[in-house]
Amino acid sequence: MINHLRIDNRLIHGQVAVMWRSNVAAEAIIVCNDKVAADPIQKMALPLACKGEKVLIMTIDELIAYDKENPDEKKFVICKYPTDCLEILKRGVEVERVNVGNAAPMPGTNHKMITRSISATPEDAAVYREIAEMRGGVLETQMIPTDGKDDFLALLKKAGL
Repeated sequence: MINHLRIDNRLIHGQVAVMWRSNVAAEAIIVCNDKVAADPIQKMALPLACKGEKVLIMTIDELIAYDKENPDEKKFVICKYPTDCLEILKRGVEVERVNVGNAAPMPGTNHKMITRSISATPEDAAVYREIAEMRGGVLETQMIPTDGKDDFLALLKKAGL
């Protein structure tokens, strides 16, 4: 089971390395994205942000196999994109909590800013809604653990997505 899954295209950064890591109290921090897992530079650099912690960089297939082999380990998974999260959920992995973190605007996309640090395209919004559907209609965003949780679907609607 994954205890906390954060969608954050910045992957491991200060908020994750310091605040979320201690809040989740995970035994493993796992970055899950097929392209990142195939990039030797990112595989080398990302664990440096959390020195002394167990940091793994995995494809979606690797994460699913790892979760099955380590069902009792407390896992904090960071997905680069909402599509990564959706695929994990569709493949039947149990996830206790999903949190939309950061989503920097992608150049050349038809995006709207949902919050100060989250952008989404109409395609992203459809994926977020599908994630919420699979989670009982709920999807939240929370920048740092001490912030309040916001209803991400309401924020998408407010932004016209």
